[in-house]
Amino acid sequence: MNKFTTALTAGVLTLAPLSAFAADSDDPIVIPIHNWSSQIVMSNVVGQMLEQNGNAVEYVTTDSQAVYESVRLGDVTLELEVWEGAFGASFRAALEKGGIVDVGDHNAVTREDWWYPMWTKDACPGLPSWEALNDCAALFATAETGDKGRYLDGPVDWLKHGQERVEALGMDFVVVNAGSAAALWAEIGSAETDKRPVVVFNWTPNFAEAVWPGEFVEFPEWVDGCDKDPAVGPNPDALYDCGNPATGYLKKAAWDGMADKWPSAYSVLEKVSFTNPQIAEMAKLVDIDEMEPEEAAEAWLADNKDIWEAWLN
Repeated sequence: MNKFTTALTAGVLTLAPLSAFAADSDDPIVIPIHNWSSQIVMSNVVGQMLEQNGNAVEYVTTDSQAVYESVRLGDVTLELEVWEGAFGASFRAALEKGGIVDVGDHNAVTREDWWYPMWTKDACPGLPSWEALNDCAALFATAETGDKGRYLDGPVDWLKHGQERVEALGMDFVVVNAGSAAALWAEIGSAETDKRPVVVFNWTPNFAEAVWPGEFVEFPEWVDGCDKDPAVGPNPDALYDCGNPATGYLKKAAWDGMADKWPSAYSVLEKVSFTNPQIAEMAKLVDIDEMEPEEAAEAWLADNKDIWEAWLN
């Protein structure tokens, strides 16, 4: 090799990005699993993608609020479903502490709020107005709630603040927390038999909108600060006196050491972006087709190679 070739090679090496030569660590990428179907299947979808990328993957069951602290500390490597309405506050708090990075948004637009199937509107025609819902509260009364309406909220760890909203807006409802997402679907399915009016926590994207047409309750419009400043919203003495964001984000997050330790996998994560229909299909494979999450992920990957193979390095 002559001096010119040696110098040229050295110059190319100097200009080349270090990530082009850095190999991913052999340590497993730790992916958290929560308690709703789309997140579980998506975690398996991305995990199987990363395995095809040459990475080792480990799954751990993690609380959906505490996970941001786990990511920040590096105990968990990433989070694939950061819902603005449910987890925005926990995510922002972790960002302020440092150690966690925003890896960008999915194409999906999210909404999480009180919801009812359309047969409920037949019984309470003023819907979707929250004031009309409150006027119809007696329609939702049960033996458990007496003369007040029953609202079935999400699991406690989703921190949906249903009770705070009821108190802030002076609603004649009792908030009952479901034990799981499956309990919400069971409630809707049971009410469908005799078209019983029911109002539950729901969200989009998920499979339910295709199975049970319905609408979200329209509360006072979300304004940033409604969850932190009593002066924001119609009740100057209370927090959570407004609805959740109607066009919320769905983000990805990662431990800030991931890009250095697993540069190739981090590059894949940056490209990952699912749409509402794709996420709804992931949930459907478990909630309707009754597949196991790993099997559902395999089926989704087999049917959507044109989407995800372009994300691999």
